[in-house]
Amino acid sequence: MRTRLISLLLCTAVLAMPASAAVYLERDVFLQRAFGEVPRSQTLWLKGDIKQAVQDILGHDYRSLRVRYWQHGDKTAWVLDEIGKEQPITIGIVVAADHIEQVQILAFRESRGWEVRHPFFTEQFQGASFFQGTELDRPIDGISGATLSVKAVTKVSRLALYLHQRVLAASAL
Repeated sequence: MRTRLISLLLCTAVLAMPASAAVYLERDVFLQRAFGEVPRSQTLWLKGDIKQAVQDILGHDYRSLRVRYWQHGDKTAWVLDEIGKEQPITIGIVVAADHIEQVQILAFRESRGWEVRHPFFTEQFQGASFFQGTELDRPIDGISGATLSVKAVTKVSRLALYLHQRVLAASAL
């Protein structure tokens, strides 16, 4: 009886522990691969119509008042977090010429849905752009058991495209 109780308590303690992040790629390595020589980071403040558009894309307020990004010419890179089910997924997105060039899962903290890190999923975003408004020009195939992670990566990809367009439009003024 005592052994059963100890086993039960240990199992409960393990299940109650927060999931640790599985880091697949460090931010600096992601940026190095995207640009070669990493440009200095810049900041985009989320206010006014940008804040509203971000909320519309994500379906909720962004957790911060500003977003950091890296830019060289018409290429930008974004490292953004979005909640899958309960924990943030850190996603790196490279956008060039209004198309997604690359999507990488940098860190994953959920207990399920980690399959979104694989190229068979992330390669679907290559070449994607906006079709109407802020919708992607292609459907993104889901992964059974990873629905919330798929939605998070898709929303963040749309967000990066939108923010890319705003940054380039502002620099053209």
